[in-house]
Amino acid sequence: MTVLDVKDVVVDYKVSGRPTVHAVAGVSLQVGAGEIVGLVGESGCGKSSLGKAIVGLEKLASGSVTLDGHPVASLGRGARPVRDRGLQMIFQDPYSSLNPRRRIWRQIADGLPSEGDGSPVATAGRSARRAAVNELLDAVGLPAAAGDRYPHEFSGGQRQRIAIARALAARPSVIVADEPVSALDASTRAQVSNLIVQIARERGMGVLFISHDLSGVRHMADRVAVMYLGRIVETSPTEPLWSEPLHPYSDALVKAIPKLGLDAAAPVAPRGEVPDPASPPAGCRFHPRCPLAFDRCRTDDPALVAVEGARSAACWLQPAGGPARELALLEA
Repeated sequence: MTVLDVKDVVVDYKVSGRPTVHAVAGVSLQVGAGEIVGLVGESGCGKSSLGKAIVGLEKLASGSVTLDGHPVASLGRGARPVRDRGLQMIFQDPYSSLNPRRRIWRQIADGLPSEGDGSPVATAGRSARRAAVNELLDAVGLPAAAGDRYPHEFSGGQRQRIAIARALAARPSVIVADEPVSALDASTRAQVSNLIVQIARERGMGVLFISHDLSGVRHMADRVAVMYLGRIVETSPTEPLWSEPLHPYSDALVKAIPKLGLDAAAPVAPRGEVPDPASPPAGCRFHPRCPLAFDRCRTDDPALVAVEGARSAACWLQPAGGPARELALLEA
């Protein structure tokens, strides 16, 4: 069942005297209940802008975002509508998203249902709300005593666990996690990633996991959407994308991942740089960097079309409806 539906979302940034930056240029994707969808791509491709637009932190130039069939409103100065609180976000830097002057338990309690939400916790007293916070701390692997401390008293990994607990307080059906482990060391990154997976499975909660760490996404996500210069260029179940990418950009990202083994090929970074989103190339946006580009790629912009096996690609080399063409054979 689809709980988050993003359709043709466009996000523009306008600066006086400069061309409009099209950070997100018509993106559609869905997240199902209990499903983890990875959103990957190089820095500057629009991943974070899309994530913020989904939760209402960025205004949509066009398109729509619906949660459980209801449109998600952009955030303003007032309180968020109750029906939109099922959509929460975990940020890259947990320390900047926590108030350094307030105890942890009070910050987590801010996310608990409030009066009018129809929940017993909404009208409960202080002790009952503290008990609810203790349950959330336990769910993310922290002791109840942590609630009486301040953000600066925790490590980066612990602060991210606190941020997850605060997001869970609203009982979300979907969480957008924007690079939630990129600022952590390797061991802590694995622990927090595993925690997000565990909670999503146990609570039947959808997760949109935004990351540039493709190897990490591989071990977490059920499906992956590859984003380039404001567009989705490929969607696929996770394992088929890694073993046989359909878009040359996906192929380039996979080849850039270091591999283990004496006979493992050395990683190869994608050639060239991401173009200016204020002035994207004509035709396929990836064609200036693509080793398989031909004349049509330079003039016609391919749409994202279904190929085969619940996969899709925006590439003239992949015929609509499939079967998919192997990029390795085309390169040869």
